[in-house]
Amino acid sequence: MPDNDFLQLVECPRDAIQGWTSPISTSDKVRYINALLKAGFHTIDFGSFVSPKAIPQMADTRQVLAGLDMKSSNSALLAIVANTRGAEEAASYEVIRYLGFPFSVSETFQQRNTNSSIEQSLITVEQCQALCVKRNKELVVYLSMGFGNPYGDPWSQEVVFKWAGEIAAMGIKTLSLADTVGLASAGQVEQMTRFLVRELPAVKIGVHLHAAANNWYEKLNAAFSAGCRRFDGAIKGIGGCPMAGDELVGNMDTVNLLSYFAAQKIETGINNKALGECLQIAEEIFRQQH
Repeated sequence: MPDNDFLQLVECPRDAIQGWTSPISTSDKVRYINALLKAGFHTIDFGSFVSPKAIPQMADTRQVLAGLDMKSSNSALLAIVANTRGAEEAASYEVIRYLGFPFSVSETFQQRNTNSSIEQSLITVEQCQALCVKRNKELVVYLSMGFGNPYGDPWSQEVVFKWAGEIAAMGIKTLSLADTVGLASAGQVEQMTRFLVRELPAVKIGVHLHAAANNWYEKLNAAFSAGCRRFDGAIKGIGGCPMAGDELVGNMDTVNLLSYFAAQKIETGINNKALGECLQIAEEIFRQQH
C-alpha cells in the first residue's frame, strides 16, 4: 500500500465486471487485475464472496485470487461481502486487506442486495468488524443509496448521517458514500461529504460516485472541495450494481479522475505506462457497446 495516504484511489474492476452481460473468463479477469496491480492504485476492489446465483460473474473470485501476482504491487486488495459467511471466507486469505460491506439506507435495496433488513445488516456490520479486528483486516462500509433512491423509501440527509454515526461508533475507519444509481447532485455531494468529514474526523470518508459524461466533473469537484480524499473509479466508466435495476449509470471513469487531479497538480502515484496497458486490456475485455 502506498505510504502517502493523502489521496486514496480505489480501482473497481469488480464493479465493472459484475454487471457485464457477457461472461468474462477467469484468465481475462486475472490478466486485467494483474495489470491494474502494477498501476499504483491505493486499493483494487477485485472481487466478492457472494452467492454465485446472485452475481454469476463473481463465481470465480477464488480462482481469480489464486492467479493474482502481489509480489511487485503496493496496492491493497478489497473484497465485497454480503454476510458473515462471506466475511469469514474473505478474511481467511492473508493477501486480502479490506472487506467491503454494502450497507443501504434504503430498506428495499438492502433486501434486494443482501437479502436482509437494515437492522439485520447493522448486526452483520458489527460481526464483520469484530472479525476484521480479530483477523487484522479493515472493514470498509459503503453507504448505498447514500444520495437518494428510486424505491420510495424514506430518505433524507439526516437518515444517512444517523446510520453513518452508528456505524462509525463501531470503530469502522472507512465509510464511503455511494451514489448507487447516479441520483446525486453536485450540491448534495458537497454538502453531505463536508458534513461527514467534519463530524467524523477519525473516519476516512470516501465517495463511490456514479456519473454520466455531462456531470462527472461537478460531482468529483464537489467531493474534493468538501474534503474527500478517497475516490472509487472504474476504467471506461463501466459498472453498477445489477441489483439496482436495468437503467444503470456507470462508475466514475478513472481516466476522468486522473485528469482532474492532474489539472489540480496533485500527485496520484499512478504509473502512466502501466495504466496504458490496463486501458488496452479493458478495450479487449469490454468490447461490446455498454
